[in-house]
Amino acid sequence: MLSSFSVTKKLVALLGLSVCSAISIAEETEVPTFSQCIARLQVQALAAGVSEATSNNILAKVQPLERILKYDRNQPEFVQTFTDYFSKRVTSWRVNKGREKLAQHKEFLAELTQEYGVPAHYLIAFWGLETNFGGIKGKIPTIRALTTLACDQRRSTYFSAELVQALLLLEREGLNESDMIGSWAGAMGHTQFMPTAYMKYAKDGDGDGKIDLWNNEKDALASAAHFLKNLGWQSGFRWGREVLLPAGFDYQHAGKSHAKPLSFWNEQGVKKVNASPVGEGDLSAALLIPAGHTGSAFLIYANFDVILRWNNSEYYGIAVGHLADRISGQKALSKPLPDLPKYTVDEMKNFQDKLNQLGFDVGVADGILGPATRKGVRGFQTSVGLIADGYPSLETVEAVKSLPLPPVSNI
Repeated sequence: MLSSFSVTKKLVALLGLSVCSAISIAEETEVPTFSQCIARLQVQALAAGVSEATSNNILAKVQPLERILKYDRNQPEFVQTFTDYFSKRVTSWRVNKGREKLAQHKEFLAELTQEYGVPAHYLIAFWGLETNFGGIKGKIPTIRALTTLACDQRRSTYFSAELVQALLLLEREGLNESDMIGSWAGAMGHTQFMPTAYMKYAKDGDGDGKIDLWNNEKDALASAAHFLKNLGWQSGFRWGREVLLPAGFDYQHAGKSHAKPLSFWNEQGVKKVNASPVGEGDLSAALLIPAGHTGSAFLIYANFDVILRWNNSEYYGIAVGHLADRISGQKALSKPLPDLPKYTVDEMKNFQDKLNQLGFDVGVADGILGPATRKGVRGFQTSVGLIADGYPSLETVEAVKSLPLPPVSNI
């Protein structure tokens, strides 16, 4: 009896199709069964260089993990505030453990900084945020998780490619399928690399001829340094810094898209937390106000964008940067984290809808407090005489609710 893989290969050959064409046709037709999806993935894997043995002995035998789709579909009930996010990630335990790891790997980290230009405390901070220094690496079988996601139509193309890279990684490193465990989305090891990043950027840190991001801390740290260098890390520059704003500051200047030279921020009266000037040069910096005017403000530089290429979240970027600062011996934030209102996602969507209807464009009402929403909120706050920090305070939300909608034109 022919395997589904053999049938698929014969079909491709008979129709004279390329692998890519066959995959494209399969994706445009009705949703395939799991076994049909496996057959497609086997064709794709073989074309990428995965051996028939791995395809037949591993990929062909994969069973779906239904709970993975529940994780993928999971939608939070509440909008996460900066206070909630930051307080759970930049903790005294992480700072102290990070300092221990910094001391433990001091000489090796110095070598990495010399080679890749990324300071040691940043590498330790990424490690701490990603897996608690290896304490929480995930226990979900990577091949099964990626196959399940590849056979789901929502992001099939992306996860199919990651699955193929995972199979190539398994062969390159001589791994057993059971060795490959991680997050529900396929991220693996101390630094939570996806298979593509593992294949492209992982390094043999201790020179033992193997790259093991699950069990070898030096491999993980070397890989993180190599990855960050390739993401564009600028040696000799910080991620950013906490700053102090003067009374009456014009918050219309805030936002990641409003980068200005340091000389501009100096003219606006922005100071370092020790009250010294932020500088007079032309280094580009943008101002973030993640918790409104009652919380801390941050000037961010080019390396902040590099952090976001690892994880595209401004909260994550600030957490990595400040954790790195703390690990290197700097002080905690100069302001306490403010007690912020907690909105449900539906409440935020309604708030966004109302702003759009009032003429303050926040884009799609998705329940996410992103840059577009903050810009629209600033515009509304300015129009009603509130402090225009872009944060949906209770006062701002109530003001939006209280306004009548503009009349609908009959023209």
